[in-house]
Amino acid sequence: MTPLPYQLDRTVVIHASPETVFRFFTDSARWASWWGTGSTIDAKPGGKVYIRHPGAVEVLGEVLEVSPPERIVFTYGYATGKPVPPGASRVTIRLEPDSRGTRLHLLHEFAEVAPRDEHVQGWRFQLSLFANVVANEAFADAAGIVDRWFAAWTIPDDKAREETLATLVTPTIRFHDQFSLLDGIADLIAHTGAAQRFMPGIKLQRRGDIRHCQGTVLADWVARSSDGQEKMSGTNVFMFAPDVRIESVTGVPNRPTS
Repeated sequence: MTPLPYQLDRTVVIHASPETVFRFFTDSARWASWWGTGSTIDAKPGGKVYIRHPGAVEVLGEVLEVSPPERIVFTYGYATGKPVPPGASRVTIRLEPDSRGTRLHLLHEFAEVAPRDEHVQGWRFQLSLFANVVANEAFADAAGIVDRWFAAWTIPDDKAREETLATLVTPTIRFHDQFSLLDGIADLIAHTGAAQRFMPGIKLQRRGDIRHCQGTVLADWVARSSDGQEKMSGTNVFMFAPDVRIESVTGVPNRPTS
């Protein structure tokens, strides 16, 4: 390979573990989910890389190095030969643990400056798409977790409620709404117990589908009395930790119906 003095660097944080992130560089179905239908990768030294962009633009490459779940290196060039011929540029991706999930470092090396500059926006877009595809898989059960959060508020037994919440939230869970300014699971357990005493028979339920982006979930909810009447409604903003537990909830109420 000719010298590659022109470098494109980009760093992003993906809201998932390095092991989860790295699957999208070693499994062809996952590889295609962020590059395009028909894209494939044979993740071993000498293995072929194939990317099919929208518009049938084809990229060819060869895997040079693989060190799961930390590093993959492959060549990158276009089947047409322009703007980069096959084998004429090199992509290195490194993954590092981060408190928010995984820090991804991209280095794309080129022989000429013009093709490097042409790829800046492409990688900005592609890694943004990648972050969402990974998070959508990592948080595939987000709706179920939200439902179990709401259901936990109706568990009358303190111990059973504590055990349920411990599976759903981090120890440092934060919960803020018009009635709450809580920090920590002990505070949350006491607060949900008080809700049982002051609003006996109240039930919280999700209303409609969740909206999810990279570990942040919006969920509409409704609170009903024991006779089924709607008492309150609103929207909760759930922030998930990389291990798919809830780390914070902010409740934004609608106007009470009664």
